[in-house]
Amino acid sequence: MISSQILQNTVDGLKAITRVDFIVIDMDVNVVVTTIEGEHDFEAAAADFVRSSAESQEVSRYQFFKIYDEQVPEYVLVTVGSGEDVYMIGKMAAFQLQNLLVAYKERFDKDNFIKNLLLDNLLLVDIFSRSKKLHIKNEADRVAIIIEAGQGKDLNVLETIRTYLGTNGDDFVTAVDENNVIVVKELKEDNVKDEVEKCVFGITSALEKEGVKNVHVAYGNTVKEIKEVSRSYKEAKMAMDVGKIFFDEKNIVAYSELGIGRLIYQLPIPLCKMFIKEIFGEKSPDEFDDETLATIYKFFENSLNVSETSRQLFIHRNTLVYRLDKLQKSTGLDLRVFEDAITFKIALMVVKYMKYMETFEY
Repeated sequence: MISSQILQNTVDGLKAITRVDFIVIDMDVNVVVTTIEGEHDFEAAAADFVRSSAESQEVSRYQFFKIYDEQVPEYVLVTVGSGEDVYMIGKMAAFQLQNLLVAYKERFDKDNFIKNLLLDNLLLVDIFSRSKKLHIKNEADRVAIIIEAGQGKDLNVLETIRTYLGTNGDDFVTAVDENNVIVVKELKEDNVKDEVEKCVFGITSALEKEGVKNVHVAYGNTVKEIKEVSRSYKEAKMAMDVGKIFFDEKNIVAYSELGIGRLIYQLPIPLCKMFIKEIFGEKSPDEFDDETLATIYKFFENSLNVSETSRQLFIHRNTLVYRLDKLQKSTGLDLRVFEDAITFKIALMVVKYMKYMETFEY
């Protein structure tokens, strides 16, 4: 349950303080971590101690202490040396490792609970009973945040986020697949919107400082109860997908700001194809040449303003009018008319969505 690296760091720290060597073995007398290099000669004594009912024992120059997980021996701590002082040091070190085991077991249990909560694998009665047992507040403002890194999820991303959020016990960092890290953040400030934005910007900055590239973050709406966290998670997942389709220039996307992209994302593909065919026939709006597409996007960007668009494109106003007239003849849509412009804008977004969905079919 506890990683060997955590145990090794702990016994190394204990040795630096006490100047006593420590060895941690499992119940099969295999060495898990040690502060001593070279061979050991305690195996026979350790095997006898494991089989005995004693909680501690001194044999030759070694002292043995059992470390329990819910009253079941999980490890044995071996201290090198004899005498009352070494015994007291060993007793204190065993107590430290015992607490460490309990803390990591609780984190493991909470991590499993949050994963099942996000995936809707729990009944409502189980959510309330398990959250109470794990000392997780039922009512609190929370938001689900998804972090996707360019090189995929790894230990560095998880631990960097955990370090940034601290160890207050109210925030949870976990993963339910191999690509994303999920944060369930408890919000404590009056202005939850500002607190969420501050958190996601902080996470992004912390990862970039560690050299993590192509970080994308998406988050759902704030929820009031623990049972609603899965809804915020689903919203964050949608925000991540919709962001990739329609807001690829952004690395942070909120579900509450998806706009019409949220509606298009939920349309069935056959309906999208029908819409495009009704408007453009056999021609797709993304098949226009680069110059025409650049003109269209710039025209939309400038709220259908002919003068400002021609200025930014460095072309004469009449040239822009000519291009718009040419587009009208080929499509039947005049982008200077608001209704036609909306139709064309939506069509471009629908085509973008269809192309994105095609990538998952192969």
